[in-house]
Amino acid sequence: MTDTTIKVEGMSCGHCQMAVTKAISGLEGVSSVDVDLEKGEAAVSYDPQSTDIEAIKKAVNDAGYKA
Repeated sequence: MTDTTIKVEGMSCGHCQMAVTKAISGLEGVSSVDVDLEKGEAAVSYDPQSTDIEAIKKAVNDAGYKA
């Protein structure tokens, strides 16, 4: 497993936080996601054999936020 934290811009409420969590956790290989609304960050644990940081950022961007 690999742990990383990415910056997420554009979150302003609990709904935004849930949308980002859902977008990242829907990726194959992601084992855990903790989105911090106040810090504007997402801590992600994932299997580098199944996904990568670019796919995680793309999922956030596709959900309408900026990673």
